[in-house]
Amino acid sequence: MRGPALCPTARAREPLLAEFIRFDRITKFYGPLCVVENLDLGIGKGEFVSLLGPSGSGKTTLLMMLAGFEQPTSGTILVDGQAVNDVPTHKRDMGVVFQSYALFPHMTVGENIAFPLEMRGLGKAEIADRVTRALDMVQLSAMRERRPAQLSGGQQQRVALARALVFEPRVVLMDEPLGALDKQLREQMQLDIRDLHRRLGLTIVFVTHDQSEALTMSDRVAVFNKGKIEQIGTPRQVYDEPATRFVAEFIGETNLIEGVVARISGGEAAVRLASGAEIVSAVSGGVAEGATVYLSVRPERIELAEARNAAHNCLETEVTDSVYQGDHLRVELAAGSHPLIAKLGRRSREFEPGTKVFAAFSAGDCRVIAPPDGQRQAAAS
Repeated sequence: MRGPALCPTARAREPLLAEFIRFDRITKFYGPLCVVENLDLGIGKGEFVSLLGPSGSGKTTLLMMLAGFEQPTSGTILVDGQAVNDVPTHKRDMGVVFQSYALFPHMTVGENIAFPLEMRGLGKAEIADRVTRALDMVQLSAMRERRPAQLSGGQQQRVALARALVFEPRVVLMDEPLGALDKQLREQMQLDIRDLHRRLGLTIVFVTHDQSEALTMSDRVAVFNKGKIEQIGTPRQVYDEPATRFVAEFIGETNLIEGVVARISGGEAAVRLASGAEIVSAVSGGVAEGATVYLSVRPERIELAEARNAAHNCLETEVTDSVYQGDHLRVELAAGSHPLIAKLGRRSREFEPGTKVFAAFSAGDCRVIAPPDGQRQAAAS
């Protein structure tokens, strides 16, 4: 095995290098149906990028095109500067982990992991050495002689991961690999995969529909909707600064408040609600005065008080429901015609329905969602 790639003590990965993978104007049709439309995306060497979106949004199709299982209708896929559209799957040097694990049931754990090495014609001694190190990496050395049916779901997933890594691929592709696991095991595997990524410096492209999973594991998240990327950024960026209504609603839970931009000044917009109240919000561009917009406020950013406080924004509301959910208290509110949700600390007082309270949040915790292109152009004209 060349170098320390599978050594658990390998040093933490270096900062991201130059772009390693490039999707250049990729379009994919299945008959008349367009599933990926004119998509551009670059991924750095050593980067962990999650393709996040609902079923049918195009994320898995893009991954399958990168793996070579599907061909783009148009556009070019480049890896390390070389086009791979016409390169067969087995020559792309990519490890793939599927949700179904795809382990051979008649083989032992060790034989499953050794299989891709045997297909590459490595010698027995080197295969044995690589399999040993791969098993150590995923902490399954004691399971070497067991068959997949004798393993738990989490252990099978570790075997599938070891098999994808043992031949030291230049890219690891994962398609919903944790979807079949229970919540506790899935969360542990998320941390384990993130740790392997950091220790080994892997380039990982990860497909998921689970927002929490993408936020936990990724360097960047590409949010897919109807064959396009609506936003790409760090987990904090896509959560705290959603660029579209879809992103705001798909990633986590949010409050969307409709209003009209009254004025813009110094990176903030004053948005007038139907009630006449104004909310001051952070704005990142693309919004004109007079435009109809939505304001996105995460429930955990809202504080409740019996009297107005010094926060930038303070809406008079009425409690409609209050539910204790263990780690937080979920409070449903009505602010005129606008329903709101607040998530308070677990030790917060519970509110009876009908209680009048003020919902307060800062301008920095409230984001203007840019209007659709038609509205934006009309407002600017």
